[in-house]
Amino acid sequence: MRVGIAGIGFMGWIHWLAWQTVPGVEITALFSQEPERRAGDWTAIRGNFGPPGERVDLSEIKVHDSLESLFNDDNVDLFDLCLPPGVHASATIAALASGRDVFCEKPMALRLEQCDAMLAAQQMGGKHLLIGHVLPFFPEYAFARKAIADKTYGKFLGGNFQRTISDPTWIRGFFDPEICGGPLLDLLIHDVHFIRTVLGMPLEVDAVGRLNNGLVEYMTAAFRFGDTGQVATCRGGVVHQSGRPFSHGFEMHFEDATMQFEFAAFDDGPELMPLKVLTRDGRILRPDLGDADPVRSFEAELAEVNRVVTGVIDRSDVLDGRLARDAIQIVEALSQSVRTGKPVSFDA
Repeated sequence: MRVGIAGIGFMGWIHWLAWQTVPGVEITALFSQEPERRAGDWTAIRGNFGPPGERVDLSEIKVHDSLESLFNDDNVDLFDLCLPPGVHASATIAALASGRDVFCEKPMALRLEQCDAMLAAQQMGGKHLLIGHVLPFFPEYAFARKAIADKTYGKFLGGNFQRTISDPTWIRGFFDPEICGGPLLDLLIHDVHFIRTVLGMPLEVDAVGRLNNGLVEYMTAAFRFGDTGQVATCRGGVVHQSGRPFSHGFEMHFEDATMQFEFAAFDDGPELMPLKVLTRDGRILRPDLGDADPVRSFEAELAEVNRVVTGVIDRSDVLDGRLARDAIQIVEALSQSVRTGKPVSFDA
């Protein structure tokens, strides 16, 4: 499978590294607006995980200075879009129109109608559209997802999910509704998508929170499902203390066990409460989840993209565009609930 990467920032760099580990994949083309990146100087790239950028050899790769040029490159089977969220919809539709498959980073788009237009373009062209929701491939979430599917600890009853960061002033347009869309779309979309993936579409959401430039800055939300025995909550967003690190975690409830996990990335070093399974009979199980390097999760994600595009599997139950569309619909409902102070229901 020949891959063309659109956008060489932090996420484009991580994808570049992860694709190298997927058998049968070759990166044949890329696009960047920045001349130094097109020349292979990626040393300015930094992120909150993974190695810093390096100088890369692009001598065997077709380098493009426009998206139009990239999408006209016949030596590409799959376009990997690592672009700002505000252009996800237009770039995806243009890439699909070229007759190739598309893998687009999350969030799928900034608005639900854009997601619907992307899915319509995918259906019209008959190609794959996959959205980069990597969280289910992180080892703690992957372990929980398998336990849910296998009913290892009985019925899944739901849980509490959290994700918080200090104000990401280094991200251009973070609180601009036309560029990034704020914490709900950039951050909490991870947990919303995970809840949607493991519990299905909720009947109703009810959220309270703070606003910034008309966008939800921080919130706590409850999800109601048809099965009243299943309960999920989600909280997080942005707080304005620069020393407050990124953190995420969960407590998931099953009939016969509870799972706990928490991670925080402080400036003086990370702090981790590793995944534990607390059983009904009083045991504390500590699963061995292997390598904790987050880049490994992207490697697993892109390996699944390859399996779908090459026909090894028919579809991905995590990366499917329709699931990503549902997550955007839920995010819009959460935002409406915060602004109005009222629950928001979904059509059955």
